[in-house]
Amino acid sequence: MTTKAGDGDDCAVPEGGLMQVGYAWDEGEGLTAEARDHATAFLEKARTVWGVPVSARATELTRLVVSELVTNARRHAPGPVLLQLRIVAGTVDVVVWDSEPTVPEAHAADPDRIGQHGLEIVKAVAQDLRVRREPVGKRITARIDLA
Repeated sequence: MTTKAGDGDDCAVPEGGLMQVGYAWDEGEGLTAEARDHATAFLEKARTVWGVPVSARATELTRLVVSELVTNARRHAPGPVLLQLRIVAGTVDVVVWDSEPTVPEAHAADPDRIGQHGLEIVKAVAQDLRVRREPVGKRITARIDLA
């Protein structure tokens, strides 16, 4: 089940230029693909309706980051997954919340390791990566340059 808050059709650009949209999932197959599709639609709306310059590279990197973070949240945390996308000052923030309080760490590069490269990939492509414990769970924010 997906719950949506501000899908871009009702998204206003308040003073300061912040655009944002949020989604919540309880469970379900295809969650990662759906999250990627929402990210693509949000950036397309920002570009075509609000005139925000969004490069094709930024869209692909955002899709990759959403995919990695949502997959990790679904795989390692019980319960809901929240995705928030925010555009401000020429960047998009991909924010994923889950109920698992353990803070993940990116592993050192190891071409022989199978799997567990998600956070390593996000760290490599994001302009900034922050992990914050919350009263329940954690919030991971990856910032991507839109240019």
